[in-house]
Amino acid sequence: MTSNQPRPRTRLSLRSNSVHYDSLSTEQPDSDTPFMRTNPISQKRSYIAVAVLCYINLLNYMDRYTIAGVLLSIQNYFGIPDSTSGLLQTVFICSFMFLAPIFGYLGDRYNRKIIMIAGMIVWIITTLGSSFVKKSDFWVLVLTRALVGTGEASYSTIAPTIIGDLFTGTKRTLMISFFYIFIPVGSGLGYILGATIANATGDWRWALRSDSLTIRPRLPQSESEIEYHHTVSSFSCESYIFGAITVVTGIVGVFLGTYISKQLRDRLPNADPLICAVGMLSSSPCFFIAIILAATSIPATYTFIAIGETLLSLNWAILADILLYVVVPTRRATAEALQIMVCHLLGDAGSPYLIGAISDALLKYDQESPHWDFRRLEYSILLCPIIGILGGVFFFMTSLYIKEDRKAAELLNSGNNVLL
Repeated sequence: MTSNQPRPRTRLSLRSNSVHYDSLSTEQPDSDTPFMRTNPISQKRSYIAVAVLCYINLLNYMDRYTIAGVLLSIQNYFGIPDSTSGLLQTVFICSFMFLAPIFGYLGDRYNRKIIMIAGMIVWIITTLGSSFVKKSDFWVLVLTRALVGTGEASYSTIAPTIIGDLFTGTKRTLMISFFYIFIPVGSGLGYILGATIANATGDWRWALRSDSLTIRPRLPQSESEIEYHHTVSSFSCESYIFGAITVVTGIVGVFLGTYISKQLRDRLPNADPLICAVGMLSSSPCFFIAIILAATSIPATYTFIAIGETLLSLNWAILADILLYVVVPTRRATAEALQIMVCHLLGDAGSPYLIGAISDALLKYDQESPHWDFRRLEYSILLCPIIGILGGVFFFMTSLYIKEDRKAAELLNSGNNVLL
């Protein structure tokens, strides 16, 4: 074949999860272009798919913090200390964390829809079953919470990658924003609905059955029943306020972060991790001040919580978008799983137990004072905003490499690594 003859067209097939790209040329899409399907779905069906995923994400986060919302009532019911009650969240996160890579591996190779449905069935059955645990079987509740992590691992790992397959560019960023906005919205609505259900039923177990959150007070044994209902009503009011703050600040924060990213991304290639870093570092002192003021000024506490949650919510959608554009489509589920595993390993996998253990250790200094009972919990929770500073530092480190990482993903996806 002479050099002036046209080069024969090469057929390239990249297959993953029954989604493949077939081309009769050597040109390949960049890292932001989703794979073309043999039978591509319509734009309308793509939007419907995102709506369904958002709805499930809403339920997912309403369910995730159910145990945290009813933790005081669970402690009273089973008679357990803070450290033991913290295990309920720890085993859930550990299960979620270690199963995520498995579902990520499967999601890059098999039908994602079937994997999600199977995981969600396990999630629903174990959540419902945990609400029937008897007082003498606390460790059964621990086991069921570990199994609940199965459903979330399957869903949280795969759902964002499906959105990445359906959309590209700024439209993908917007769809990711809608998806992740239901993290704070689901958590906030869980508090609101959980308070209502708790008042109506008078039983913390109905919170689990309803996949919602509730806050119940830890009452002295000498308190009278009239006083009881008054205290529950007071806690319910606080739940409504906190839930409303979480919903509003979550919506504002996610869309504000997305807007700032769109404005800066073209001029500043590393804008995304810098926005996340600024949000994390700015939110930490807000939460620190909110914790300190909790004993003296509730309005000031709510104000700083609102500011802190808004700043923290800046990174929800941006972080997911970063992962999608620095990883080729055929490995996005695996990458999502690894990201989930690492962030939980260094975060909330051990923090519930650790905070509970610190609180229990501080109890020995004054076991009788209700004032110290509040302060020891306050001091243990102060660990959270301090760790948040480390998160901001890691985002700054990411900003140093994000440009090169994105280019590497584009080159890899362009077919430069494929022998034609």
